[in-house]
Amino acid sequence: MAAQNNAPLPDGLEIAGYRIVKKIASGGFSIVYLAYDTDGNAVAIKEYLPSSLALRQPGELVPSVSKAHLPVFRIGLKCFFEEGRALARISHPNVVSVLNFFRAHETVYMVMAYESGHSLQEHIQRQRGKGSKVGEAFIRTIFTQVVKGLREVHANQLLHLDLKPANIYLRTDGTPMLLDFGAARQTVNTDLPTLTPMYTPGFAPPELYAKTGLGPWTDIYSIGASMFACMVGSPPQPADQRKSEDKMAGHFQQLKGLYSAELVQLVRWCLAVEPLDRPQSLFAVQKGLQAVVPHAMPAPAAPTMLDKLRGLMGRLGGGARAKAGPDTLV
Repeated sequence: MAAQNNAPLPDGLEIAGYRIVKKIASGGFSIVYLAYDTDGNAVAIKEYLPSSLALRQPGELVPSVSKAHLPVFRIGLKCFFEEGRALARISHPNVVSVLNFFRAHETVYMVMAYESGHSLQEHIQRQRGKGSKVGEAFIRTIFTQVVKGLREVHANQLLHLDLKPANIYLRTDGTPMLLDFGAARQTVNTDLPTLTPMYTPGFAPPELYAKTGLGPWTDIYSIGASMFACMVGSPPQPADQRKSEDKMAGHFQQLKGLYSAELVQLVRWCLAVEPLDRPQSLFAVQKGLQAVVPHAMPAPAAPTMLDKLRGLMGRLGGGARAKAGPDTLV
């Protein structure tokens, strides 16, 4: 994503009943602020401000948009507003909670619940920095919850379109939360006054490059890519390169022995280049994540002295077998 070259709103500014504390994140599409509402609750406010279309100088509140860029700016504004309205209808522990959205300074703002934590991308980097890999149990637990949240998103006729570890937020209690949806994050099409979805190389499937045929399967590819990034520490080969020379088989081979064959196969399934070759529902992905892998189960406890004594008595008793009652495992 392009860098944000616009000046942020000044600290301490009062806007629509919220007081801006500071800028906490920014990108080419938006700026996010920490703010407080009238009751003193911390919130995160995202401001629609695509740097390729609008310009705001220090000391100004209203961005300037050239006449040539105005149609595209307004389309993006509408998408952003509709995305906020759709997200506000979703109440799920694994999806960012949108509390409010409003217009001001000739743009739109989305108010979200603020929670302490860090992104999954930061977690991956920390583990790699310590020379450790992200464990299978962690991957299965986190992505089971991510998929549950994403199922709710899809049920509300909304796609994420930019799912990656940087957009999966881990609260301090370890539960994940989907944020920074890509439905309204767009890039300018220089030929027409329209917007087309942006994509993150490695995490985006081929249909996002082609900008056609988007659906739940699009997010499923990104789920697989995000799990792959947890396992390897970097994104998969970009989808446009895979079309000409697919090198992913070698990467999957290197994961042999590091993760269960079942998890590697699930990731491989999600990362199929052709949409029809991927899981056709998020439920199928969730089922694969929650499956019990026999050889991944904890090793049985070492036999106690009493167990050894029972075994010895059994052998001394001529190998007689106890009758199996209704509650006896045999």
